[in-house]
Amino acid sequence: MRRALGIPGCCLALLLLPQLLPAAWGSPHRLLRQPRPPTSRAGSLAAADTACKNRPLDLVFVIDSSRSVRPEEFEKVKIFLSKMIDTLDIGERTTRVAVMNYASTVKVEFPLRTYFDKASMKEAISHIEPLSAGTMTGLAIQTAMDEVFTEEMGTRPATFNIPKVVIVVTDGRPQDQVQDVAASARTAGIEIYAVGVDRADMQSLRIMASEPLDEHVFYVETYGVIEKLTSQFRETFCAVNVCALGAHDCEQICVSNSGSYLCDCYEGYALNPDKRTCSAVDTCAPGRHKCDQICVRNNGSYVCDCYEGYTLNSDKKTCSPMDICAPGRHDCAQVCLNNDGSYSCDCYEGYTLNADKKTCSAVDMCEPGRHDCEQVCVRDDLSYTCDCYPGYNLNPDKKTCS
Repeated sequence: MRRALGIPGCCLALLLLPQLLPAAWGSPHRLLRQPRPPTSRAGSLAAADTACKNRPLDLVFVIDSSRSVRPEEFEKVKIFLSKMIDTLDIGERTTRVAVMNYASTVKVEFPLRTYFDKASMKEAISHIEPLSAGTMTGLAIQTAMDEVFTEEMGTRPATFNIPKVVIVVTDGRPQDQVQDVAASARTAGIEIYAVGVDRADMQSLRIMASEPLDEHVFYVETYGVIEKLTSQFRETFCAVNVCALGAHDCEQICVSNSGSYLCDCYEGYALNPDKRTCSAVDTCAPGRHKCDQICVRNNGSYVCDCYEGYTLNSDKKTCSPMDICAPGRHDCAQVCLNNDGSYSCDCYEGYTLNADKKTCSAVDMCEPGRHDCEQVCVRDDLSYTCDCYPGYNLNPDKKTCS
């Protein structure tokens, strides 16, 4: 199948390669497909409307009017151009068309900015006169790049992603060097197709055309059948954009695909086996997220969190142990003990931890068993001193009495 043109911001030159056909038929080479019957919804839509409904083009026809093209043959070329225009969705915001006429010189008959309706365009084409001498095809391609595909002449900015297309129709051998010009054009993103008629030189057409050659080079034996190429170019340019027409059953996203379409889903959703509907993805399923510790689903996406005692790092994915005993992070009344991401409370000397494991109470240092006084224990703030009963003196050890 021929692929639809869709290289954004690039010039496309259309050159068609001559190959042998049975002379009795006088018809386009076999590489030119016959239109397919509308076997699908997309095909039915295409059959219902002969104008392109897909992406716009900046399209330039480059036609050979050298001495070898007889006047009646040149009229056939003009009819071919008019029929091509009939297949296109012409307009300022859709497809723009320019026409260049060349022989030993090049004439821009009208640039892309001149006409935005089919009737005016076809009227202008009907008045084009042949230039007669020479076949400077290389000069014509160079002129298209330098003088026609400019914003001043109506080409839309590269940011618009409008394909730029040139159709070159010739019946002779170029009298200048086209190889370097064509190579420069292709390097600049120009896709080249060629229409060769009758005496057109096959090798020259191959040199000009883009790869693959069997999709970019075509041939007809006479100008009398060149109109039959119209349907082939329509297939190349006019894959119906089913998505733009709304003729699809995708639940979320429709992606145009060569006259048909494919369905896709928003981020956080996955296409179901029916290839039409979408289901929310469990973004926190193993292997679907990058969280170090905890994944929290969040409206088709996810956010990361950390276990208690850890804090989320600036990358919003990994976690680091927090200083749980930093001021304001704990509820210990006196002493906080860091314990591998958690904490426990303790008390200063002379205090004991209460049952709530947080607050502290002063210890009664004179409780039995807490002191070593022989006779009398006297509490002294958070400590104690010893004393003796009347009639006894405290010994030098400050504990016993005599």
